[in-house]
Amino acid sequence: MSKYLDTFINAYSGYWNYLTGEILHPSWHNYFYWLIALSLIVWLLEIIVPWRKNQGVFRRDFWLDGFYMFFNFFLFSLVIFNGVSMVAVELFNDFLGLFGITNTVAISVQSWPLVLRFGLAFILADFIQWNVHRTLHRVPWMWEFHKVHHSVKEMGFAAHLRFHWMESVIYKTIQYIPLAMIGFGIEDYFIMHIFAVAVGHLNHANLGWDYGPLKYIFNNPRMHIWHHAKELPADHKYGVNYGLTFSFWDYIFGSAYVPTDGRDIELGFAGEESLPDDFIGQVTYPLSRKS
Repeated sequence: MSKYLDTFINAYSGYWNYLTGEILHPSWHNYFYWLIALSLIVWLLEIIVPWRKNQGVFRRDFWLDGFYMFFNFFLFSLVIFNGVSMVAVELFNDFLGLFGITNTVAISVQSWPLVLRFGLAFILADFIQWNVHRTLHRVPWMWEFHKVHHSVKEMGFAAHLRFHWMESVIYKTIQYIPLAMIGFGIEDYFIMHIFAVAVGHLNHANLGWDYGPLKYIFNNPRMHIWHHAKELPADHKYGVNYGLTFSFWDYIFGSAYVPTDGRDIELGFAGEESLPDDFIGQVTYPLSRKS
């Protein structure tokens, strides 16, 4: 038990050192300043070439979404997730050790060319996330948490990271085993993560792009806005366009839906009036539900 307690404490102290190092000692693999830079670039694009011209530069819930962005990227790990996740990994590895399993890597890809290694990591991770996203819409108790993200009424770059912290737990828990079985390096994850953040920011931005023929490969603002539509098609009652980075999963599995450009459609979900409009209310709302 003392080992797990030490892991828990060390995880928090280690993360604090990491976070302060990120802020005080910038480097090329610095998440903190990459997030700020990407956000400013996409926000500037929204200002220069807005799709919905009547939407304010400081749109509805701009500051709330900005807080969510930094909370989910940094504060959540410091306050809640880092210590718990490190203990969970330790417990999982100890459990495997009971069966003589000391290495979960089933496929080592470190010797592969960077392009192949990165491509496999990205496609595998995105396919897992696509399936998790579908599940968030279909399982009632998970949907209660995902409602926070769908409470966005005006789309903008920071809406990308308005989501309940429980989604991080769900995504990372489900992804851990399959991704742990493949030996990716930290540089692969960094590049993949930054690219995914950039695409996610663009998907939620006040931009009218669909990337032309590339729309069948990458998710885009004109496609993703239909994922946030309040009125869903009758034959897709749980939702459409679940892709995070790649759009082709939806085209392959029949959940793609882009009937018009969607610029002025109403966003939200049925029963949204029951969801509080402040941060504390939103993160506690699903925990108080009995559905």
